[in-house]
Amino acid sequence: MSVLDRIVTRVRERLEERTRAVPEAEIRAAAEAAPGQPSFRQALRAPGTTLIAETKQASPSKGVLRSPYDPVELARDYAAAGARAISVLTEPDFFRGAPEHLTAVREAVDLPLLRKDFLVEPYQVWEARAWGASAALLIVAALEDARLRDLRVMLEESGLCALVEVHTEAEAERALAAGADVIGVNNRDLSTFATDRAVTARVSRGLPSGTLIVSESGIFTRQDVLEVEAAGASAILVGEALVTSESPRAMAAELAGTAGGAA
Repeated sequence: MSVLDRIVTRVRERLEERTRAVPEAEIRAAAEAAPGQPSFRQALRAPGTTLIAETKQASPSKGVLRSPYDPVELARDYAAAGARAISVLTEPDFFRGAPEHLTAVREAVDLPLLRKDFLVEPYQVWEARAWGASAALLIVAALEDARLRDLRVMLEESGLCALVEVHTEAEAERALAAGADVIGVNNRDLSTFATDRAVTARVSRGLPSGTLIVSESGIFTRQDVLEVEAAGASAILVGEALVTSESPRAMAAELAGTAGGAA
């Protein structure tokens, strides 16, 4: 069983627990009553570098990345440094995320928030909306075509942007077939965990003009940012480089290109 398979299996187990505790009708009502949030798409369309800065305590490949860990403090630092959106992990077993991290960050900053998790069921769409997200991640490798399409439509109809993540040209074709126009290109190989920023260029070449492309993983310097932007990226999503740095705020400013003016 691959790491992704193990994660999705555990996600489904926890989802069963949550649906017993909070019935779908209840979480859907909370989602429908939730206020609107800042636009994730608008952040991606803004000129200059759009940094989606991630609050992440751990990863399956490297274990704990930051301790002590305060997602709210990180989010405030990112916002002060010029990040235009914030990605918040809500998966607890492999990334040590939590729903409470998302709701706490929502109260602390005014930026669009991405729910970073492994969405496999409609229930999780309502959760994302209820918790204050502006967008949620859909991973092509974790979903069959029909479910990918249905979840993307649900997200958009509920007022959230669907960031559809791909790793290969074949997955990009599936994302486009599902109607995706905001595509995250993950430069990390799911089998080896090695990163190669050339993946962004390779996949981007096959995407239609007007597609909003987010380059993910393997971005550690301003030069890396310029490289993926030249390859077609509209935005960058960075977690590890930020949470492992001595000063996440200074690192975020460097990546966003705001270091000269960031406080």
